[in-house]
Amino acid sequence: MAVFIHETAIVHASAQIGDGCHIGPFCTLGEGVTLADNVRLESHVVVDGRTSIGEGTQVFPFASIGLAPQDLKYGGEVTAVEIGKRNQIREFVTVHRGTAGGGGLTKIGDDNLLMAQAHVAHDCQVGSNVIMANAATLAGHVEIADRANVGAYSGVHQFCRVGLEAFVGGYSVVVKDAPPFAIIQGNHAKCYGLNRVGMKRRGYTPETIKKLSHAFHLLLSAKLNTTQAVEKIREEVTDCKEVDLLVEFIESSKRGIVK
Repeated sequence: MAVFIHETAIVHASAQIGDGCHIGPFCTLGEGVTLADNVRLESHVVVDGRTSIGEGTQVFPFASIGLAPQDLKYGGEVTAVEIGKRNQIREFVTVHRGTAGGGGLTKIGDDNLLMAQAHVAHDCQVGSNVIMANAATLAGHVEIADRANVGAYSGVHQFCRVGLEAFVGGYSVVVKDAPPFAIIQGNHAKCYGLNRVGMKRRGYTPETIKKLSHAFHLLLSAKLNTTQAVEKIREEVTDCKEVDLLVEFIESSKRGIVK
């Protein structure tokens, strides 16, 4: 399949460009960039550093991917950005490469939607089927699990995690780990329990929703501290992999969880 490169685009000689790629007006591709098949850069897109973008990903005007991180400890070391397949990266999105101290890689999975002005900082790990709404911001070293949503103008503090299918409401400030399946909202963010609507939409059984609801009740409303709540959840909620995942998430937290 033919590759289209607009005459105003600047493409480094070492950049690798797959079949069917479209590189629009005034785009700039630096040394070390790799585009898989059918990547589309609309116009005025900057891709730099050791950056790979997966098949079928579309990047809209004025996005900036793979530039140096906003970390004063960064000393110019060679680090990378890895972006998966079929992502939609909208206008003015910024994705910065990793740092040596954070593992050297900023990674984004497949089938994500990063709306206009979203920011993914150095060493972040973003899963697949994630939605980051307009101007959602991830500080360095943040982990976002699959199918999570980060609402518009929300900020996630460095080293925090957002769990599987968690829903962070707009204008929130997340300074601790956001549990999987939960609704998180506010400044500073609080947890408002299970995202029942999201669970139903995604086809979870009524039995699973009932067990998770009880687990969140013990965690948030039963006047137990977190350790006591986890013990009660283990005693009272059995044979549910989603509850097991919630417990594992809580126990592996280094920053504590949003409650």
